[in-house]
Amino acid sequence: MKLTTLAMIALYLPGLAKAEGNRPEFQPIDISSHVYAGGWEHFVGGGVAVFDCNGDDIPEVYAAGGANTAQLFLNTSQDDVALLADTPEELSLTFVTGAYPLDIDSDGIMDLAVLRVGPDSLLRGTGDCRFEPFTDITFATGDHWTTGFSATWEEGYSLPTLAFGTYIDRSNPDGPFEACDATQLYRPTGDTYGAPLALEPGFCTLSILFSDWKRTGRADLRISNDRHYYVSGGQEQMWAMDPAPRLYTAEENWQPYSIWGMGIASRDLGGDGYPEVYLTSMGDQRLQQFDPQTGGPTWRDVTYEFGTTAHRPHIGDDGRPSTGWHAQFGDVTNDGLDDIFVSKGNVEQMPGLAMQDPNSLLIQTPEGRFVEVAETAGVATMERSRGAALVDLNLDGLLDLVVMNRRADMEVFQNVSTDVGTWLMVTLHQSGPNTNAVGSFIEVRTADGVLTREITIGGGHVSGQSTPEHFGLGDVKATELRVIWPDGSIGEWQQVSTNQALTITR
Repeated sequence: MKLTTLAMIALYLPGLAKAEGNRPEFQPIDISSHVYAGGWEHFVGGGVAVFDCNGDDIPEVYAAGGANTAQLFLNTSQDDVALLADTPEELSLTFVTGAYPLDIDSDGIMDLAVLRVGPDSLLRGTGDCRFEPFTDITFATGDHWTTGFSATWEEGYSLPTLAFGTYIDRSNPDGPFEACDATQLYRPTGDTYGAPLALEPGFCTLSILFSDWKRTGRADLRISNDRHYYVSGGQEQMWAMDPAPRLYTAEENWQPYSIWGMGIASRDLGGDGYPEVYLTSMGDQRLQQFDPQTGGPTWRDVTYEFGTTAHRPHIGDDGRPSTGWHAQFGDVTNDGLDDIFVSKGNVEQMPGLAMQDPNSLLIQTPEGRFVEVAETAGVATMERSRGAALVDLNLDGLLDLVVMNRRADMEVFQNVSTDVGTWLMVTLHQSGPNTNAVGSFIEVRTADGVLTREITIGGGHVSGQSTPEHFGLGDVKATELRVIWPDGSIGEWQQVSTNQALTITR
């Protein structure tokens, strides 16, 4: 069967999309000053974690600070987005590069994996946005420079499998070049963790993601690496999560390539149920389309065909190449077509890369191509942006935007777009381990096709969120939904109305 292109699929799904030409609009929101700063160990990093920590169903924002203190912003939004800095002592940490929310102990309260230059932390949520160290799972971490994180639940375990992606080995006297540290993999042994397994070779990781890319019920670990420091002999990686993890090879149809990898985003764009990936880099950003015909982990580059390069500043007079960091898919006008946000900014003073490097917002058209609208949308920040989050902060069905900047204030933008489509937000819950059903697939079906969301923890650039899955649905007033749960059980199709938030309990 011939591989179907994204453009062909988009043309066959006209009912999902509103009229071509929809353009988003964002307005900046005033918040207390928060800056991610520090020396060379904070040139990378600078993430945000977005999750509800006080049980009111609207998500808070935990912002890394680097050499500054990390801060928690309580969400006090009503009609308009509003965030209030109110950081408990246990979250007032320095040398934080990023954080990811997940319910580690499956008690229904979100916990936090906090990434640091130094020992990482797992913090148990106790309610009302308070946290404490875990004392009963024997998690111990070394003195690493952590710049990536992902987690999944493997079959038969009550605790999640955790992967901490590390960058340069700070203890290597011959570094920083060719001194890459190894990803640290923690597989539970019963109700505790033992010593981590070092996934070697390590090639200076900046983003990692567990994903069930083949829809077999098992998530493998994809790693994006920074060739600036591994210099030669390295590449992007995909680890097969066998009893003894191993790297996929070219003989298994893995496509070896090397980039200055910064971030990973994953989303099924073509409607075939398999995820495409968007990879950020210095010099270009890459959209890669999954090829199911090979039987292996094969993604083929379609960047230029679909207009997603974002390889140079789209405004200003700096023509040098862009540096991409966080990437995230999301439908910002609810037209039924996923868009892409990319945070961009020079590492520090790299002369071959643009210094005035605005963030990108790439809007997908009904023909399947993407067009740049960040300037007219009001989000073309010229700061050195790092982590970010596309997330509905005020529960109005529109995705808002949080952007972390290096040595400049964090920014929050409210989505105030008009002429938008309908939407659906879906939260999953199950009893026992893995309460948020990580590894599930949510499918939303209309007369014109199926939209799929995989529930994952990881990816982006040191920025994670645990929030309802958002679907834009264009002119659709009612739709059908089903869940494929982590163990492969398939729920029945349910008729649901749009413009509402749903919780599906197993």
